[in-house]
Amino acid sequence: MQLLTKHTDYAIRALLTLAGHPDDYLSARRIAEEQQIPYQFLRGLLQELARAGFVSSREGAGGGVKLEKAPESISVREVIELFQGRVELSECMFRKQLCANRSNCVLRHQIMRIERLVSEEFDKVTIGSLLADLHAVNSGERKNG
Repeated sequence: MQLLTKHTDYAIRALLTLAGHPDDYLSARRIAEEQQIPYQFLRGLLQELARAGFVSSREGAGGGVKLEKAPESISVREVIELFQGRVELSECMFRKQLCANRSNCVLRHQIMRIERLVSEEFDKVTIGSLLADLHAVNSGERKNG
């Protein structure tokens, strides 16, 4: 089971880089190099983040991409949902169409409860909190995290 796709992982890493430079427009090339993300792949992700209102872009000299929202207001859940849809732990048929076993499925309600819990936890993690964790790790302040 894969909880986070490469799209989501790279988008979070790009948002972290932008959050680390809140007043600057950064080029996609710079973000790609800092985060070791394929440049063309990153450009597509940044376009999607811009359409969703997370970032804005500016062309020309001094242009690039900049966070449009405060890092503390961007939850990991939002980024996951943008690139992957809702957090789902099962590919049960009841999501796409009525399952013949729907009325007798004892696992269905537990899976849905766990998905809600996971989604709520991802909602608590923000780009801002991840940036703070990153700074703590880089400065050696974080212990047994």
